[in-house]
Amino acid sequence: MPEVEIHIGGRTFEVACQEGEQHFLQSAAKMLDDEAQVLTTQIGRIPEARMLLMAGLMLADKTAGLEDRLRDLQSKMDAQTAELEALKTAGPEKVEVAVIPREVNDTLAELAARAEALAETVEEKVAG
Repeated sequence: MPEVEIHIGGRTFEVACQEGEQHFLQSAAKMLDDEAQVLTTQIGRIPEARMLLMAGLMLADKTAGLEDRLRDLQSKMDAQTAELEALKTAGPEKVEVAVIPREVNDTLAELAARAEALAETVEEKVAG
């Protein structure tokens, strides 16, 4: 079992961990050290046990806040997923297109024929 040397709040600790977990231990120690540095900057040198307790509590507070945010985001994502599924099952939106009455088509065809006849008459008068 590998021994890893970690630094927290200006103090050095030897900690054992499982093979391959050294990186995770170093990351966790870095987070704890960051909180301990805040404490030592604000308060100065404090007993090791108190420093570790306070730094751990600060990390726990941050973790609780992140967990709350994660729950909120999960809830929003669940609602959006449900809405997306509802839209998928609803199928395509029905669009109604107005039907042009046959009389209108006939009238338009008649007007077009008259316009063509007038155009022919005008062309004949211009040519002749």
